[in-house]
Amino acid sequence: MQSSENKTSRRLLVSFDYEPVTVRKGYANRSLYIDLSNLVIEARPVSSYMKDYFTGGKGFDLYLMWQSIPGPIAWDDPLNEICISAGPLGGTPSFSGSGKSLVTGISPITGSVVDSNVGGHFGPLLKFAGWDALEIQGKAPEDVIVFIDGKHNRVTIETAPGEPVNSYDLAERLHERYADNASELQRVSVVSAGQGAEHTLIGCLNFSFYDYHRNAPRLKQAGRGGLGTVFRDKKLKALVAKCPNDRPTWNIHIQSP
Repeated sequence: MQSSENKTSRRLLVSFDYEPVTVRKGYANRSLYIDLSNLVIEARPVSSYMKDYFTGGKGFDLYLMWQSIPGPIAWDDPLNEICISAGPLGGTPSFSGSGKSLVTGISPITGSVVDSNVGGHFGPLLKFAGWDALEIQGKAPEDVIVFIDGKHNRVTIETAPGEPVNSYDLAERLHERYADNASELQRVSVVSAGQGAEHTLIGCLNFSFYDYHRNAPRLKQAGRGGLGTVFRDKKLKALVAKCPNDRPTWNIHIQSP
């Protein structure tokens, strides 16, 4: 379902191939680190210490920030991070609320660390793609899309000069672009922040999930703390996660067309 629209204007900045893993007892046992300033993508181990003492999405996020941020910094410092994790139960339909993700960062509103929980499919699909948590630091020189492709085990950063900023339009376009066919639309999730996040300190993050009944993506919000403002300050236009076909999707009771 890849569209040729804006294809010639997009540029691949960096690509990172990784080995697939099997999630065992809720863990892929690695986290994904991305530095937008230096275009660095790394796989980092998840230790037993993290699992024993920082259990859960919020715990993992806070641990990653604790390790990477050297001390008090401003919300718009490149060293500020956006961290996302679904925790060990992420994507497990047997447990209510396990589609949730936790997002952390230094808030433009309070100047201190804030967390926000959100629905949508991104957290579970990140886990199915082989990652327990995502950690993003730095600032890109221009608007970029980070694509975590669990089908082909690759993470890419590409420019996005012609993509819409506003989340409903962007989510619809990126679901269509990154799904190879209609049955994969629900295996894609997009995180974005709209134009309002560029002009306020209270911007929210929008996490998508594809609704086959409406034939369109729907959005859930991480609304606390202005993390959407941090997202756009980093020149992130979108994060996209896609899981392979042999992994379950969150809404297992909806039949693909």
